[in-house]
Amino acid sequence: MAAVKKKKILVVDDDPVVGLSCKRILGAEGYTVNTVTSGAEAIKRLGSEEVDLLVSDIRLPDLHGIQVLGEARAIQPATDVVMITGYPTLEDAKEAIRLGAFEFLEKPFTPEFMKNIAAKVFDKRGWILRKAFIDQFRQYVTVASELDDRAIYYKDGAWARPVKGGWEIGFDVRQWYLGGHLLYIDLVDQPEVTSGETFARVLLGEGRIIELKSPMSGIVQGRNERVNETLPGFVQECLQENWLVWLLRVSSGVSGL
Repeated sequence: MAAVKKKKILVVDDDPVVGLSCKRILGAEGYTVNTVTSGAEAIKRLGSEEVDLLVSDIRLPDLHGIQVLGEARAIQPATDVVMITGYPTLEDAKEAIRLGAFEFLEKPFTPEFMKNIAAKVFDKRGWILRKAFIDQFRQYVTVASELDDRAIYYKDGAWARPVKGGWEIGFDVRQWYLGGHLLYIDLVDQPEVTSGETFARVLLGEGRIIELKSPMSGIVQGRNERVNETLPGFVQECLQENWLVWLLRVSSGVSGL
């Protein structure tokens, strides 16, 4: 029987502690792990040897991690990329996902979390099972590209877009998922929504509660009652596919903007 080829992982971080930690954590799982401390070194390495997974910091001493991601996708399109950062921003997350990053993680991360991410990247059967799960919930998400010029963008990632018979109101999951802290969404139980007033609350892992303010006024016609079932199953796929979560459907009202 032929030996199973070890998966090769390249870690790019100018902090030697991070590189060493990844090497110990992932090496213990049977992966071949190499580390470099600059974007230029990473690009050179990608040009000379096959890499199955690239783990790169956003802030590097020479290049922005997003640039390294773009080069990696061009040099080795089949290589999965995980971006890590101690300074998460929605802009970096959106650009990383647009360019094809598999995951966007906030430092510090636990050894168990990093092992799970690597397993997720290489678990192709797991991907098939997740896709089957995702298909059950497609009606509860909105494709970001469908938010056209008529859409309303508001505070904290809240948005509204016109649909047949009214409006759809939701929020950008990516706004609160940068560090994996999104826990629960509480929809306000009320027959109407008012522009500038709370229509949902986002509970974060550190105990913070964000009140989402409605971008418009209207009568509630429908609620995404399964939103909290939906998020755990495919929140990362939401990021990759640029799906957004809608929370309420309301009758046509007058925008309060």
